[in-house]
Amino acid sequence: MRGEDPRIIGRPERFEDWQALLDLILRSFAYMDGVIDPPSSANRLTPQALEARARQETLLLAYQGEQLAGCLFLADRGDHVYLGKLAIEPALQGLGLGRRFVEAAERLARSAGKKALELETRIELHGNHAVFARLGFTEVARTAHPGFERPTSITMRKVLA
Repeated sequence: MRGEDPRIIGRPERFEDWQALLDLILRSFAYMDGVIDPPSSANRLTPQALEARARQETLLLAYQGEQLAGCLFLADRGDHVYLGKLAIEPALQGLGLGRRFVEAAERLARSAGKKALELETRIELHGNHAVFARLGFTEVARTAHPGFERPTSITMRKVLA
């Protein structure tokens, strides 16, 4: 799947292949299976849920040629933009596409007058913590999923200059 650099498309108007988007997310999040507890909410997604989410939030897509390569959902949360379901085709991970998604999110957030970006990552995913720290995010909170007494997620925030 390597070759030309993937291109990011913001707010795709005619996107309809919600099953392909779900498949991409599931492939991207598969490495978490058996690592995080509770399991990822990605495992409960449906094509219909993704379509509904895209109507409520801003969907960014990346393509390499005609092939779907990544996605990111952006949700307006008042003073900040929440980054959700950042997913990159496994063969393309580590090549800078995640950084490019975050940069696109920063541009959109700034143009909307937002002061920060926020995201959540699981406690067990130390590699993700490091990647987001390199992108300028810092930990601001730890939270527990319902039914858990220990923290299960880390909230990270990047203040926009």
